[in-house]
Amino acid sequence: MSRRVDDLVAGLEAELVAFRRDLHAHPEVSGQEFRTTTVLADRLRQAGLRPRLLQGTGLVCDVGDGVGERGRIALRADIDALPLEDACGCEFASTVPGVAHACGHDVHTAVVLGAGLTLARLAAEGTPVGARLIFQPAEESMPGGAHEVIAQGALDGVVKIGAVHAEPKLDVGRLGTRIGPITSASDMVTVTLSSGGGHTSRPHLTGDVVYALGQVITQVPAVLGRRLDPRSGVNLTWGAVHAGNAHNAIPATGMARGTLRCLDVRAWEKAGQVLQDAVEQVVAPYDVDVTVHLVRGVPPVDNDADVTHALEVAGTATLGDGGVVLTEQSLGGEDFAWYLTKVPGAMARLGTATPGEARYDLHQGELRVDERAIGIGARVLARFALG
Repeated sequence: MSRRVDDLVAGLEAELVAFRRDLHAHPEVSGQEFRTTTVLADRLRQAGLRPRLLQGTGLVCDVGDGVGERGRIALRADIDALPLEDACGCEFASTVPGVAHACGHDVHTAVVLGAGLTLARLAAEGTPVGARLIFQPAEESMPGGAHEVIAQGALDGVVKIGAVHAEPKLDVGRLGTRIGPITSASDMVTVTLSSGGGHTSRPHLTGDVVYALGQVITQVPAVLGRRLDPRSGVNLTWGAVHAGNAHNAIPATGMARGTLRCLDVRAWEKAGQVLQDAVEQVVAPYDVDVTVHLVRGVPPVDNDADVTHALEVAGTATLGDGGVVLTEQSLGGEDFAWYLTKVPGAMARLGTATPGEARYDLHQGELRVDERAIGIGARVLARFALG
């Protein structure tokens, strides 16, 4: 059976690479993945499958009649792109201004499609198959599209779920796994300060939101580091700051936006209130009004031990001894975590770097991937689903 999986994926690899390139050239942001959904559904129907379109965008598709009463094994891909410029320099670069597949979701989609088409062929040949393909929209939005997909029954009858994520820090031909948390919790934070505003020559007559905002930016991350267990890996990083337009006017409002990340789910549950208290205490001397808006994002992806082992077995069968390596826990967020609050599951990191060539991080327009990873990922997930 293992040899048959290899043969079937080998026959699909050129098509899967072309499919990924087409998605890369036509990226769609969260909730707008209409074309992506359509081309996926069309290809699955060509294989004799019956995809079920979800409300809005995205789809699920069962493969095979099931394996007795075992239940289905789900394979998940995210299909949305990021609102940033594509700078990969590829001939198949994005044709949509300001939108790019810079997080590897085009790779994830091609991988799960390849696994699904392979499983469909095996089922047609009489192999017992019970899989469910989940092509999920809006992973890049908060708190992620997984909630709506789950609400529409995507996990009904599912006993476990697996996924891979492109990893440009890992060479192609390697699969990174980890039992337990592999990502972090991630929330969006907006702090808004306001006062009456005034002239910079008379800061004592008004609340100086610029100065107070500076204290928030520098002091609050330090307070969190002293109020929460340092082993929880709490990290508050600001990504946007704005206050005023004139050099001689104290503005009436100021704003800082950032992300609050946490490696430990228990600390994550407390971090919001600690953040609120810290901001209020830091700005208390400056006579400004404060609003803290926290958008809860996602918990850590907490990989189940048994499902992680199953991915490792599939990875070793695909890549040989040494192909599966231990990976670190990252501070990145992933809404795959929500599936794991319902059923056992695991996510592995799929090496996409070409050895010896330049490497770019995720969420960079320059991101390039070694497309050999697509066939590798399809083989791993097909074997995982057969297990």
